[in-house]
Amino acid sequence: MKAVRFHEYGGPEVLRYEDVEQPEPEPGQVRVRVAATSFNPVDGGIRGGYLQGPFPVTLPHVPGIDVAGTVDALGADVDAWQVGDEIVGFLPMVEDGASAEYVLAPAGVLTAAPRAVALADAAALPEVGLTARQAVVEDAGVRAGQRVLVNGAGGAVGGYAVQLARRAGAVVVATGSPRSADRLRTLGADEVVDHTAGDVADAVTEPVDVLINLARLTPERFTALVGRVRDGGVVVNTVPASPAPVDAARDVRVVELFVRNDAAALAELVALVDRGELRVDVDRRVALPELATVHAEADAGTLRGKVVVVPA
Repeated sequence: MKAVRFHEYGGPEVLRYEDVEQPEPEPGQVRVRVAATSFNPVDGGIRGGYLQGPFPVTLPHVPGIDVAGTVDALGADVDAWQVGDEIVGFLPMVEDGASAEYVLAPAGVLTAAPRAVALADAAALPEVGLTARQAVVEDAGVRAGQRVLVNGAGGAVGGYAVQLARRAGAVVVATGSPRSADRLRTLGADEVVDHTAGDVADAVTEPVDVLINLARLTPERFTALVGRVRDGGVVVNTVPASPAPVDAARDVRVVELFVRNDAAALAELVALVDRGELRVDVDRRVALPELATVHAEADAGTLRGKVVVVPA
């Protein structure tokens, strides 16, 4: 089969499109014929070698932690799936991923794919959708009537966070560039703050109950933004490189979030998609041999929107 792998850590040029032996499922695993994976920033960090501590992959390594596809073969002791089932899932980060024609997955991390979107586009949901759900629903516990600030809402996680906060009945303030303003309003943002026009903390004139931070910030700007959270409010931060400042004097609760694999929660997101209550946004599809160009765009800071990657 064909796959993209890197044999050493480095820039996008280390990614090779090459022939790889097709894997065979072990007990508890299924083999998936990949319809698509997607690019996530963590893929670039793992490839670059910056995340060897938390994610010690074995080289050569196939990236791609999201998968959408069709069950192709079953390992022993797997009775939850049948060959031919269409699935979506968030794969273990240290195992070979879905930037390939076939991938192995633990049966327990998969859920049935949504029917309301193309199977390939469903690969845009798992990692970012779960991150948004855990931030908004689980860690912040957003509820009706609250005022929620989603900082960095223009990215893939932000789009889901805006939708989930609005669905909970919150008033949603989203930060984004002018390019993403219309999309954010369509997704449910009540107010869009242009983060390119000045300091966001200066533009947020009313206190918020919840701050969901999805963007890298300087310590000074993060402190100013936390200052806009009401006493007793919540800050959920998803950016390890920008730890949230503690404001214990005002009883502001801080949660540092790194996404957790949760097939049941992913199934709930799929149900929302199928009911038309959650929109899956895909900016574009690229063929698997072009994956290195997506990594290069991400490294250069020019990558826009959610990109799904399909086998050639």
